[in-house]
Amino acid sequence: MGSRAMFLRVGLLIVIGIGAVVGLVLFLSGENFQNAVEMETYFNESVQGLNVGAPVNYLGVTIGRVTDIGLVSAEYFRGAPPNLRRATYRMVFVRFVVDPKRIGRTLTPARIEDAVKAGFRARIVSQGITGISYLGLDFVNPVQYPPLAVPWAPRYPYVPSVPSTISQVQSAAEQLAQELRQINFKDIAAALLNLLEELRQEIRSGQTHQTLAAVTVLVTTLRQAIDKADLPSLAAGLRNDSQTLRTLLRSKRIEQIGANADRAAADLAAVTHTLPPLITALSRTAHRTDVTTADFQRRMIPILRDLEATAANLRDTTDALRAYPAGVLFGSPPPHSGAGTTGGGR
Repeated sequence: MGSRAMFLRVGLLIVIGIGAVVGLVLFLSGENFQNAVEMETYFNESVQGLNVGAPVNYLGVTIGRVTDIGLVSAEYFRGAPPNLRRATYRMVFVRFVVDPKRIGRTLTPARIEDAVKAGFRARIVSQGITGISYLGLDFVNPVQYPPLAVPWAPRYPYVPSVPSTISQVQSAAEQLAQELRQINFKDIAAALLNLLEELRQEIRSGQTHQTLAAVTVLVTTLRQAIDKADLPSLAAGLRNDSQTLRTLLRSKRIEQIGANADRAAADLAAVTHTLPPLITALSRTAHRTDVTTADFQRRMIPILRDLEATAANLRDTTDALRAYPAGVLFGSPPPHSGAGTTGGGR
């Protein structure tokens, strides 16, 4: 009897100690949510790593915890037709509570619905490489992530979900793998082999081969021309010519030529200054010459007319001399008398 009583006391002491430790842990962890509002969400992906009691965070702040996790088909479609169960057998529901005190406002169903319309969503967030996950709440673009229409009546306010980062990466990887699977690598490899063979033949005997041969001949010719050109001697000659030109430019003759050019430029400038008066005088002289020529023409016109008339008279006289020279020189003969003519007749 004494041993049983002792074992009973020890057992009660252990149970009380365990309860005290659990209560202390719950008190220190702050998981004692009072007046909490329970909500639920649904996922079309695996919730591995998310367990009951996992924290619910908003912007990194713990505002609640997960209370229940299960399959939608077992919760809402136990007596439903097989087609409905088949449509929801891959869906998981997650229920969680949120403490309104940690949000700073009362959570009513109407406010939750307005937040959902504004983009309030839930997602599973993985904590590094440990495999442990928590439920994260955040606001996203409601157009990009529209709420899922569920064919049942949720027991608690419904918060739509968005795919987790791991799920998005997996979906992108699966899509990439499917696209890669649709690519016919055999045909691509065959086409590449044919292209390489054509390139090999082109390099061996085609136009590319001829081009390379011509380039080789050109390079050889250039090398021979460079060798024959004796570039060191040419460079030395250019260096000597440059030195000679530099010496010539530094000589006194060049300086004297430059000085003479400066003087010639100064003289030309002086002459240029005298040109405007000279041009003005020439213009006046030309004007006077024009006036004198006009006066001379007016005076010569009557003289020329008289000369023209005199020439006409001389022409008429010359014509008369040519036709009747005696008449012009001696005049007309005397008239014959009538008596002399009669006596002679007798």
